Amino acid sequence: MSDFVHLHIHSEYSLLDGANRIKDLPVIAKELGMDAIALTDHGVMYGVIDFYKACKKEGIKPIIGCEVYVANRTRFDKEAGIDFNNHLILLAKNNEGYKNLTKLVSMGFTEGFYYKPRIDKEILEKYHDGLICCSACLAGEVNQALLRDDFEKAKEVALWFKNVFGEDYYLEVQNNGIKEQIVANQKLVQLSRELNIPLVATNDAHYSRKEDAYNHEVLLCIQTGKKMNDEDRMKFDTEELYIKSPQEMIDYFKNIPEAIENTVKIAEKCNVEFEFGHTVLPNYDVPKEFETHYDYLKKLCEDGIKKRYGENPTEEIRKRAEYELSVINKMGYVDYYLIVWDYINYAKSQGIPVGPGRGSGARFYSCLCNWNY
Repeated sequence: MSDFVHLHIHSEYSLLDGANRIKDLPVIAKELGMDAIALTDHGVMYGVIDFYKACKKEGIKPIIGCEVYVANRTRFDKEAGIDFNNHLILLAKNNEGYKNLTKLVSMGFTEGFYYKPRIDKEILEKYHDGLICCSACLAGEVNQALLRDDFEKAKEVALWFKNVFGEDYYLEVQNNGIKEQIVANQKLVQLSRELNIPLVATNDAHYSRKEDAYNHEVLLCIQTGKKMNDEDRMKFDTEELYIKSPQEMIDYFKNIPEAIENTVKIAEKCNVEFEFGHTVLPNYDVPKEFETHYDYLKKLCEDGIKKRYGENPTEEIRKRAEYELSVINKMGYVDYYLIVWDYINYAKSQGIPVGPGRGSGARFYSCLCNWNY
């Protein structure tokens, strides 16, 4: 493992905010002598699979993460002027962590969306297994308290996260050239020593190289509907949000080398592996009186045939049904058919119009659900 690993990186999937191309991240990591790199887009995980494949192609270890938005109250509170969000970095240690991370991100959209997809501490506590947590940038809850000069509140927040994540919670110090960050770093070091919470060094990289800073400003103007000559436009007061070399990071944090060392330790903890090339279906829970999923599917088909063809269907119909069922079972699609039957049957029971479908399964479903063409 290299001497330093970037754990806070934004790609083009941090829409109109990140300017790093997914395909370039592992190439840059290799050029800089790193053998691992993370992806932590704002609130989404759209780029994860492309990132994983690109890293594997280049022989770079992919670290799967997300910079989530955490509601200041609950994900259900959505009142203007009161409800906002704090940033938080989550990294998947293993496949369980990856599943929990996708669960959290999905709930951020389906339950917590308010300008941004937001989670809250309730579901963070529920789905934290397999995740590493870092306190994030200046928009993180700990840093926000420190910038208000409320050290006790920062301690309270940090202890909550430490209680949930244990040794997998880190206070994030950054090398980004922002004045407020320098102040926050000093207080984070103090907080780390008082609470025995480890530090980790990041750079919150939004673009690849320092000379890309201007292009990133243009991107922010597109996001906010501003022009480059607008005095009140959103901009970062720094040109340091790029993917820095390990040596740049080591030199900056030479007084707290453990923050650098912890990037490597975290990278070693993160080992998510994806398998491609085969279909993975959810498990369909069948009634207890049936030994197998196939038995339940067969019973549904028998009932459907009786409804459609009467109590004594012809031998041709019975043989055709047996053949169709055998093919479905052999191909491993039993759960797939049960899942589709479940929501189609619900739709019909609620008076929701359902068409005959298309493709090889349409005729089979006509028996299963007693459709009328």
